[in-house]
Amino acid sequence: MSWAAIDESAALDRFLELTRIPGKSGDEAAISAAIEKMLVDAGVDPDWIQSDDAGTKTRLDGNAGNLIVTLPGDDSLPRTLLSAHMDTVPICVGCNPQLRDDDQLGRIVVADGPTGLGADDRSGCAVILSAIVERLSRQAKNPDLKLAPAAVTFLIQEEVGLEGARHLDVSKVGHVDRAFNFDGGALDKIRHGAIGGERVQVTIHGHAAHAGVAPEKGVSAIVIASEAISSLHRNGWLGLVEKDGRRGTANVGVFQGGDATNVITPEVQLRAEARSHDAEFRAEIVSQMRTAIENAVQSVKDVQGRTGSFEFTSRVDYEAFRLAEDHPSVLAATELISQLGRSPQCEVANGGLDANWLMLHGIEAVTLGCGQASIHTVDEYLMVDEFLDACRLAAELIAPA
Repeated sequence: MSWAAIDESAALDRFLELTRIPGKSGDEAAISAAIEKMLVDAGVDPDWIQSDDAGTKTRLDGNAGNLIVTLPGDDSLPRTLLSAHMDTVPICVGCNPQLRDDDQLGRIVVADGPTGLGADDRSGCAVILSAIVERLSRQAKNPDLKLAPAAVTFLIQEEVGLEGARHLDVSKVGHVDRAFNFDGGALDKIRHGAIGGERVQVTIHGHAAHAGVAPEKGVSAIVIASEAISSLHRNGWLGLVEKDGRRGTANVGVFQGGDATNVITPEVQLRAEARSHDAEFRAEIVSQMRTAIENAVQSVKDVQGRTGSFEFTSRVDYEAFRLAEDHPSVLAATELISQLGRSPQCEVANGGLDANWLMLHGIEAVTLGCGQASIHTVDEYLMVDEFLDACRLAAELIAPA
């Protein structure tokens, strides 16, 4: 197939400009304003652009909402959604992107200095912006061109639990027939499903006592927490969890408590997570965490037989989903990636994606990469040729030549 050319230089410049703009999770106001200006400068009617109030509903106190763009077209044709997230992890703030030639990778973009690049997910934003520019350009050159309607979401706070997608005002998006989420990774990987995740917060209360004078009068919250974690580990409920053919993961990632070595610690905070493609099994992992803490609380006593207590809360970050391989979004991605001379591969992600929450909102999306690599590190880089192919693919999705 012969595809219409895109303006490669402009697409790359667009990415370089976006990645210079600071915008960690909760601080997306500047990058949102920059994207909106690019849209208007490209010819998007300002009335087609709106923001929702997601930033007022997230756990972080955000300064921007999700940016939503509606592109009118022939309503008899299937409506397509393109999506990317605007925020980066904190290590990318202050990025100075540089284009380089690598002997093995070809043209790449890296951060010049001690920061990450922020290609996750400024490259996704640039891909979608480039597709919109191409759509408008093709319409201007051929006013009779019949294009399907499209919608775009630039989401906030993906990096801190998919909060923008969770709180997306779907009424501003409208009906969607197929959807494509551009995020980190290789373009040829079609992530048509993703794991579900649940976060756990635990406060363990013991009883303080002087560790040198009367330690027997205390109940250590550290000991209780350690007993619970050790029990989970011994019984196969931490790390890779495999039980009766079911599979998931569990981790205690934060353990905080204690102020002095001469005090039996009266309180400890734990933060943990459980993940599985099986929602029932994930719930069982969380239940095992609670049971382990209950048992540990009862097993640790002071000289008078007093025990501690605990508070346990859990929150589903995102539910697992899996689209069929003959779903319209999967089929479209497969065909276009093949036409680019690449080898498409369907896979189910073991991490959460904005697509998890889009699915719960009734938007069935696949996730495609844009050539990002080594994300969330100072070694992050963007493979330019793969990024440009992602731009071509996105343009064909909303403005087929």
